[in-house]
Amino acid sequence: MFNRREFLKRSSLLAAAPFVPGFVANTAMAAEPGKDTVLVILEMTGGNDGLNTVVPVNDDDYHKNRPTIRVQKSNSVAFTDDLVLHPSLRSMAQLIQKSQVSVVQGVGYPNPDRSHFESMDRWQAGEPGPKVGGIGWLSRSVPDLQRGADGGVPIMHIGSEKLPLACRGTTQGIFTINQEQPFELKLGRPGSAQEKSRKALLADLSQGSLVDDQESLLSFVQKRHLQTYSSLEKLKEVLKENQLPNQQLAYGTPGTNLYLKMDLVTKLIQKGFGTRVFYLAIDGFDTHSQQDRAHSALLQQIGDSCLNMFTRLQQSGDDKRVLFMTYSEFGRRVKENGSAGTDHGAASSMFVVGPGVKGGAVGKHPSLTDLDDGDLKHHTDFRRVYATLLDEWLDVDSKTVLREKFEHVDLLRKRT
Repeated sequence: MFNRREFLKRSSLLAAAPFVPGFVANTAMAAEPGKDTVLVILEMTGGNDGLNTVVPVNDDDYHKNRPTIRVQKSNSVAFTDDLVLHPSLRSMAQLIQKSQVSVVQGVGYPNPDRSHFESMDRWQAGEPGPKVGGIGWLSRSVPDLQRGADGGVPIMHIGSEKLPLACRGTTQGIFTINQEQPFELKLGRPGSAQEKSRKALLADLSQGSLVDDQESLLSFVQKRHLQTYSSLEKLKEVLKENQLPNQQLAYGTPGTNLYLKMDLVTKLIQKGFGTRVFYLAIDGFDTHSQQDRAHSALLQQIGDSCLNMFTRLQQSGDDKRVLFMTYSEFGRRVKENGSAGTDHGAASSMFVVGPGVKGGAVGKHPSLTDLDDGDLKHHTDFRRVYATLLDEWLDVDSKTVLREKFEHVDLLRKRT
């Protein structure tokens, strides 16, 4: 038995620092599994055409402005009396029947910017002004997400792209999983006595068998993030499962990158890894020409991946504590261009999916005649959606994250 000071002097793990991935120094044991709510966020990069995603199919002005790329009611997905979804979202029909799909309409921010980079920064910083800070809105939520969960790995970014601004600006609680380059926990040469002794030390720490001053030493160990070993091994196991060749998956687009990412998220939730927020992205929504085929393929990936996730989560009983949210940096212009595509616009829509939503449309569809220089006008600030999910779903103080209080949108069922 030894105390904290002796631990610092004698721990052979300190000598392993050069071999340990950087995020081990920035994350701790996952939260207690199976109890916390989870939010899965999908960034639709490039500016999704919300008007062809959630369609006011009975509005004559829609058909006049979209003679080539309009969605026909006959092959669409029924949603409300006045709205249909793009036919490539057909997988969503099962979830719609269960009232598990909500669409927040007319979402945007004041004085919209039509630059991909500027607009995306505003969404990810949670600041609609022309100059945003370097700390993302999710990063600002980390302290509350970690509270009561013994540290944890509250936010996980899954993808090969660089860490998004939404997740930047904090030194702990967030890391990236790149499935193309899976990490290894390196504690020495594989099979060496050094590696074995360091793994044994970590195992002893996780069991508390080296502790005489239980409270102070365990607190120190958590702060130094040495109890991540069991979580990392669990993560390696899940990653290995997701890389099996010829994996047989259930729905229409199992070979897609998004499908595999969301399948990984599903497994991490089911395995009880403890992450509260998962962040993913799918690119390709900058559809200036020949939009129909590309847009259809992207939406099908989203619909199929979403249905697969919730179907499997229902089987494990985890579905009721998970929500799936989509957003894009802006929508597209109302009138199609001369290349059978659409150009950068402003207001758009957001999906929020899961048993925790009320289902249906939230807010009215923006007018197709009362426009802002050819663009839909927003009536719902995106920070109202963030605030609703922070306060009512993640139990995070939205005022701390967004720096002011925002009225919630009528989106979620009351939690029991």
